[in-house]
Parts: sequence; C-alpha cells; structure tokens
Amino acid sequence: MRDFNINQITFDELDELRRPAPETTDFDRVVDAAMSRRGFLRGVLAFGSGAAAMGLGNMMSATSAQAQAAAASRFAFTPIAIATDFTVHVPEGYSWAPVAKWGQPLFSDAEAYDPANGISAAGQARAFGENTDGMELFNIGGRQVIAVNHEYVNLDINLPNNADDGLPASAEDVLMVQNAQGISVMEVAEGADGWSIVVDSPFNRRITNNTPMTISGPAAGHDLLKTEADPTGTAVLGTLNNCGAGKTPWGTYLTCEENFNGYFGSTNAELAMPEGFDRYGIEAESGYAYEKFDPRFDIAVNPNEPHRFGYIVEINPADPTSTPVKHTALGRFKHENAACVLNAAGRVVVYLGDDERGEFLYRYVSNGVYVTGGDTSNLLVDGVLSVAKFAEDGTGQWLALTPETTGMDAAMICIHTRQAASAVGATTMDRPEWVAVNPVAVEGYCALTNNSRRKADATNAGGDAMVAVENSPNPRAENGYGQIVRWYPADDDHAADAFTWDLYVMAGNPTVHQDAYAGSANVTAGNMFNSPDGMMFDSTGLLWIQTDGDDSNEGDFAGQGNNQMLVGDPVTGEIARFLTGPKGGEVTGLTFSSDRRTVFVGLQHPGGNFPDGEGLPRSTVIAVKRNDGAVLA
Repeated sequence: MRDFNINQITFDELDELRRPAPETTDFDRVVDAAMSRRGFLRGVLAFGSGAAAMGLGNMMSATSAQAQAAAASRFAFTPIAIATDFTVHVPEGYSWAPVAKWGQPLFSDAEAYDPANGISAAGQARAFGENTDGMELFNIGGRQVIAVNHEYVNLDINLPNNADDGLPASAEDVLMVQNAQGISVMEVAEGADGWSIVVDSPFNRRITNNTPMTISGPAAGHDLLKTEADPTGTAVLGTLNNCGAGKTPWGTYLTCEENFNGYFGSTNAELAMPEGFDRYGIEAESGYAYEKFDPRFDIAVNPNEPHRFGYIVEINPADPTSTPVKHTALGRFKHENAACVLNAAGRVVVYLGDDERGEFLYRYVSNGVYVTGGDTSNLLVDGVLSVAKFAEDGTGQWLALTPETTGMDAAMICIHTRQAASAVGATTMDRPEWVAVNPVAVEGYCALTNNSRRKADATNAGGDAMVAVENSPNPRAENGYGQIVRWYPADDDHAADAFTWDLYVMAGNPTVHQDAYAGSANVTAGNMFNSPDGMMFDSTGLLWIQTDGDDSNEGDFAGQGNNQMLVGDPVTGEIARFLTGPKGGEVTGLTFSSDRRTVFVGLQHPGGNFPDGEGLPRSTVIAVKRNDGAVLA
C-alpha cells in the first residue's frame, strides 16, 4: 500500500523511504580523525563568532584566511545573494535565457506542447525530455551538439489529468512517462536571439526507456542477464534514471543509471525477492506502476530484468544510428556520474560514485591505452574496477575487485558490485555523488551530498558496520549539509593504487551554528550552501558546484535560500555564489560551449510556473553568458 506521495518528494527521497538507508558510516570516523590531525578541533570548536582559526579548504600549513589573502580572487564576477523566488539569478554583467524546455520539439513533425496538459507519448518521443540532469557538449565538425540526461518524471506534472497523484492508468500513460526519460541528443546554435535547438538537425535523437542497446563486458551473456525476450543476455531495451554524465577522450557520451530499482515491482505481492535484490532496494511496489502495464518491469514475470540496469551506457552523439552500449565492466550500482581522465601512460581512468548512504566510491582503469584515432572499442570493456579505502592518517588505497580479492567470478563482480566492494572492506560513504577531476592538477573531488540519518551502531544493506564515534571532534551525527572530499593520486598518476586525501569543504550554516555544523572556514554567511551534488571543472581549474538540498530557508537551512551554483578555487579555498535556481528545483548538469563563452546549466523539477510564467512548470536547460561576450571559463 503506497504511504507516500511520489510528487512531493524527489526520486532519491522516494528510494530512501522505500528502503531506509544506513544511518551512519565509517567515513565519519575517518573524517573525525583527519580533522583532528589537521587542527580542525581547535579551529571549529573554538571560533565562537564563526571565524575559524584553521580551515578545511586547503589543508595546507597556512590558514584558509591567510591563503585567500595571499592570492587575488580569480572570479570574474561579483558573488550574488541567496534567492527564494521562482526564477534564476546571475551576477551583474551576466544574463541567462532558456535553451531547451520539457516538451520542446527536436523535430518539426513533433506535436506542440500544451501548457496545461503537457504532451502525448508520441509527441514526447520527438521532444525534449523531463527533469534534465548531467550533460556534455560535443563539437562535431564545428557544430555544437549537447547530450543531456532526463533523470525521472514528476507524475502529477507529466500526467496532470490523472488521479491518484498522476500514477499511470494505462499502457499509453506508461509509454508517455518512459518517453519523457532517457537522453536527448540535440544540436544547438547561437543566433541573434541567443542559443536555441536546431530543429531537425541530423544529430538530434531521443533515447528512452525502450531504446535497443547492447551489453558488453564480463557480465554480458551471464544467466542472470538472460530473459525470455533476450535469451543471449546481451540485448536490452532502454536505460533508466539517467543521472550524471561523462565524456570520453574519443568523443562519446557516458550516461549513468542511478535509482533504477524504483522502476521494478511485482504483480504478486507475496513474491520472494531474488538474491541480491535487497542490497539494491528492489521491492514489490515500484514508484511508477510500470509493472501493472508493462510486463518487462514485473519481477513476477521477468525476475532477471533488474540485473540489466544500473550500468554506465556509452552513446555516440555523432552517429544517431549507433546502438548505445551498457558497460558492465564499470560495475552495477546507483551510478551518479562518470569522470573520465587519461593518465600519462594513456590508460583510461573513470571515477564513479554510488549515490546511496553507506555505499562506495569506485575507480576503473583500462588495461589498454588510448591512442588518438585508434580502436577504442575495448577500453571500457577490459580493465580493473577498484573501490576506495580511506585511512585515518590521510592516506588511502584503491582495492581491486577481482576473483582473488572478492571470492566472486568476474561476471558476478559486475552484477553484484556492491557485494564485491563489501567483501574487500571498502570505506562506506555519505552518498557519493558527482566526481570531478582537475584539468590543471592531478587531483579528484567527490561530492558527499549529505547523511541526515547518521546515528550509532548502524549497518548498510550488506551488513557493513558503520560505527559512529562518540565525542569526535567533528561528529555531525545528522549531517544535512554534506562535504566534498579530495584525493591526490600517488606519483601524480590517476592509475596508481595509493593516494592521499583531505576535505576541500564542509558545507554548513555559520549563522545558525557555532560548532562543527557551521562548516569549514571557507564557508561564510555570504556563500553558505547545503548538499553539494553536481560538480565540474572549467578549463582554468575552477570548480563549479551545484546543490540539491533543502531550500526551505528555515531552521538549520535559514539564510541558504534556493538551490544554487557556486564557483570554488581549489588553490585558495575561496567559494562564491554564481547562480540561484527557482524555488523547488535542483541545479544540476552543466557544460560549456566550445568557445567557453557560454555555460549551459540544468534546472530540474522547478516550482512555480518556471520558466514560462504560466501553465505547468518545465525542467529547463538555460544558457548563461557575460553581457560583454568575454570568455566565461
């Protein structure tokens, strides 16, 4: 029996309600020790008025304040204040405009979007999807092509005429919702009136929950991936809950399947769940009622279908006829994004976060090397998947997931990756979301968005102990703010198994708290935020940070306003607010135009009537530029 309104919570919150997440993690203990060894206890607990003596921003010998004073700001904008309204705000001297909105046609034969009723299933298959998320821009023969994810839908908005909170009432409703998700590949161009979709571009394409795909890697053809419709275990329809993204050196798009578990249910409420389903949160009732109208999502009929989701999917935006590939070698879990980088030897390194409380941070390293113009077909197929282990002394290791270390064969490691990571004793984490790799320094960053349920004596779904440390220097027992962890690969090699680590920032509220909940010293009343989520570096080494948190502007979150996008300087620790989104929405997904004069930003599930001022609210990609046309990043 449904005891929640799916339209009043995000898909992540739905997942937490359906299967309560771990309440504490052993990363807390590591953080506590790390902050203690760097003098954080003295800096945070003694500041009183909010001015910490020692910050987390750089973890260098100089204090954060000294470091910032010694270096001029690299930000070419005046930071903006918070906002609590239903529009977008950017700094003085900058402007923004919509580029693509839910239901906007990609092809001239698509039906018109109805502001009051949305769009039909057939129309949605030819139009821009819902709830934009991770995206990347590709320069293809001088043309600007954006691939962008559509993570999930809000049923009361996308099926506004349906009862029961908009739940699908027919197979046609299910098809409409399925077509609203997936990926849009679209050419965009800048004209006298700004950026817009190039309707009918030969690059335009919609990929949905039903698009044919192939399966590669160690798990391809395994019995757990075989179904009656696909006895080979190598062909699957669709991709689900596409969250963050990535871009390969050879110009393909990586889309990431996150909360895929919420799409599956059982028409037999008494059905015993197959082995491993509990670790991934797959239950008898889905969030979308797909199972009632599409037997592919009915576990009672197709118990293996969920094993075919939770992967990284590679798409070639230059070829709209190409078949997307699910890469099982990169593991199966709730993928947030895929941060891809080459080491000096040419090996492909992909960093991957599993966005659930108490899960892990992963890394994939190819066995082969990338050669410009060479064969890339095996680079995401043949490699080593590892998981991070953080130590209290500021060091860490990437633990390889192999048959020898896990006791599992190669295929099962790729299907039950969470279980494999538990087997090697990886460090449980606070919802690892986007990973970003600095282009001007050998270092990686991961947004640990929050862990509001952290308490003592909890375990994750795999039984991994996550003991809370009493009287710790940074307890944050119910961490609603989040933090960003940073690591430095040994020998400046992203493929090295050893690393050192620190914390770039601890989000918080220094106007409400005078203890650890105030955040690190580079968090002030003027730039505070909660729940860092999306992240991307620009070409100069500045880190753009997007938030998906509490926008109530009350209690612990008073003064933090709507979700926002900030810019951080890893060298000085300085962080400044650049953009605020509409109330009710998440700021997620960003990419830059080829000339770096425009940043494209995604605004997911906005409130009010954004951006049209009337009718249904529409998830939107906007373009932000400097009014003088100067290079932005």
